[in-house]
Amino acid sequence: MERIYRGYISNATMNTIDKLNRVLQFVKDSFVGKNDIVDLLGISLIARENAFLLGPPGTAKSAIIRQLSDCIEGGRNFEYLLTRFTEPNEIFGPFDIRKLKEGELITNTEGMMPEASMVFLDEIFNANSAILNSLLMALNERLFRRGKETRKLPALMFVGASNVLPEDEALNALLDRFLIRIRCDYVDTDLLEEVLLAGWNMERQSAEKPVITPQEIIELQQRSRQVDLSPIRKQFVDVVHNLRNTGIKVSDRRAVKIQNLLAASALMCNRTEAIKSDLWVLKYIWDTEEQIEILAGIIDAIIEKDTTAQQVHPQARYNKTPNAEELIKEVQLLASRWHSGNLSFEEQNVIKDKLRYVQTRCNWIKKNEHKEHIRAEIEQLWKKMLEVV
Repeated sequence: MERIYRGYISNATMNTIDKLNRVLQFVKDSFVGKNDIVDLLGISLIARENAFLLGPPGTAKSAIIRQLSDCIEGGRNFEYLLTRFTEPNEIFGPFDIRKLKEGELITNTEGMMPEASMVFLDEIFNANSAILNSLLMALNERLFRRGKETRKLPALMFVGASNVLPEDEALNALLDRFLIRIRCDYVDTDLLEEVLLAGWNMERQSAEKPVITPQEIIELQQRSRQVDLSPIRKQFVDVVHNLRNTGIKVSDRRAVKIQNLLAASALMCNRTEAIKSDLWVLKYIWDTEEQIEILAGIIDAIIEKDTTAQQVHPQARYNKTPNAEELIKEVQLLASRWHSGNLSFEEQNVIKDKLRYVQTRCNWIKKNEHKEHIRAEIEQLWKKMLEVV
């Protein structure tokens, strides 16, 4: 296998990265307001980690995956909507009748998940106990096991989707198999006209689409394992400790796997070394929706201190401009919750973490009078909190 030397990526590898970036840009151009989702799917693809999409129906979750899959030349896509009554045969394939007559239990996987290069499982938390164990093994170890039968899966990436997060402890194990978690919401009303135009053009799309082969993606996955993470390993360890102290669970296993995301971010920018801004991927390892803002506040504060001149991933510099009115409402809501009383120590810490996030977001408000007003409200709330201590 071609080596990546320190500070050097071959022209062949750069060309392959360019091919993937062209594919991702093609998908972005087809869907308005979904750039972050597409970029994160690209990171997951190189890292060979699974991604989970959370959002209501009609937010283009399956359409985005289908478009991306169509750009993988020679690959096979498997897409399925799970229900509580979904049977293993519907996912993995039925037993081969001819082999069954000979006394062998062999699965006929033709056109099913064990042969797919891209797998999309919609409403994944409908998975029942009959398929759960096989699904967990497929997601975690890329293996399909049924009786004495064991096969390696060619899947480049699994993507799961759901309208809600799981409440059942057994299904939390399923969510844990998806390292990256992405919110997929309706596009802002101001962009509705662009959405309609993009949807209309996509239905009549005849332009030749860019493509990349499964083998080229596998090569990028192998290259990413050679990225040097030592420049940011100490900062990464510090972030993990910080997140654990905040109440965000980052197990040792997940911490190890997150390194794949950091390396993928660096490689996508044609770098052989990771830099501080590559930590942006940690904003998408949340377990609950409450953690989304907390993670964003912690990670964005770290990234902003990165003064490197090296190329950074576009999503690392992307901070949505906050709405002053929404921020002041958030401060008032946090104040109301704080004054409600009878809060546990953990609940107090959650409110403090959210307030720190709002305080960070406040710095990005353009109108100075709005910024100063919100800062005054935040300072007043901090004083109230310190009185309790």
